[in-house]
Amino acid sequence: MDLDHIQHRMFDAVRQPLTATERMRQRTRDGRSLRGIAEEIIKPNDRLTSFERLEIYNRQYWFRILSALSEDFPGLRAIIGERPFEKLAIAYLLDCPSQSFTLRNLGSRLPLWLLSHREYIAKSERLALDMVRLEWAQIEAFDEAANPRLSQEDLAGLGPDPRFHLQPYVRLLELSYPADDFLIAVQRTKEEEIDIVSNAVTERTTRSRAKRPPLPKPEKIFLAVHRADYSVYFKRLDHEAFAILCALRDGKSLSEAVDSVDWSNRSVEESSAEVQQWFAYWSAQGWFCKNA
Repeated sequence: MDLDHIQHRMFDAVRQPLTATERMRQRTRDGRSLRGIAEEIIKPNDRLTSFERLEIYNRQYWFRILSALSEDFPGLRAIIGERPFEKLAIAYLLDCPSQSFTLRNLGSRLPLWLLSHREYIAKSERLALDMVRLEWAQIEAFDEAANPRLSQEDLAGLGPDPRFHLQPYVRLLELSYPADDFLIAVQRTKEEEIDIVSNAVTERTTRSRAKRPPLPKPEKIFLAVHRADYSVYFKRLDHEAFAILCALRDGKSLSEAVDSVDWSNRSVEESSAEVQQWFAYWSAQGWFCKNA
C-alpha cells in the first residue's frame, strides 16, 4: 500500500462521524469496518490497538472542527440552542467537509447550505438565516484584502461620472432582523458557554451556561460590515445609501447609482446634501479603493 493510498484511507476514516457517546464507530457510513481499516494503516503498540490509535485522531478531528464552527457562529448557536446547533454542525460538516488548509473557510458554505436545510432552524428560520449571513460577512470583513485607498488626488481625477470600487472587505447586507445588535450582545457575554470544545486531552469541556440575550423582533435593516484598524464594525445605512452602495459595487456609474434610488420623499436639496454627506463618510472610512 503506497503513501497516497494510506493518506486517503486515514483521512476518510477520521472524518467518519462519532457515535452518540463520542467514540469512533465500528463501521463507516457505507458499511466498511473501521477496525479493519485501522489494522491496514496503523500498527498497534503495547498500550493501544490499531483501532484505539485511529480513534484518537477521529475524536480530535471532530472536537476541533465542531469547536471551530461553534466559535465562528456564536450568534446562530445562541438563537437555536447548543444541542440543535451541534446537530446542525455535524450535518453540515458531513455534507460540506473541510476543503481548505485553514479553518477560516470551514463555514463558507453554511449560509447557502442552510437555505436547503431549514429543518435545523425551523423555530427561528428568518432570524437564523440573517445571523449566519452576518457572521460569515464578519469573517470576510476581518481578513479580506484591502486595496489602496482612493486619495483626494485620485478622486479629483475620476471624471464627471466616475465608477467607484468598494474595498473587497466591505460587505452589504439587507436583513429582516436587527441581527447586528443581537450578535453584539452575544459577543459581549463574557461567561458564554462553549459546549462543543475539547480540552488538552480528548474530552469536552462544559462551562457555566450564559444567559442568552432576548431574541429581537423583526425589523428591516440595511448594514455595511467593514474593517478599520484590524477590527470589524457594523454600520447601519439608510435604504437609499444602501442602494447606492450596492449599485456602485455592481459596477454602476455614480449617476446611474444615484438615479436608481427613489428620491420622491426628499427635495433635491435634501437628497443632494445627504449624498454628499454619505460619500464624505465612506471616503473617510476608506471604503473606496483603486481598481485592482
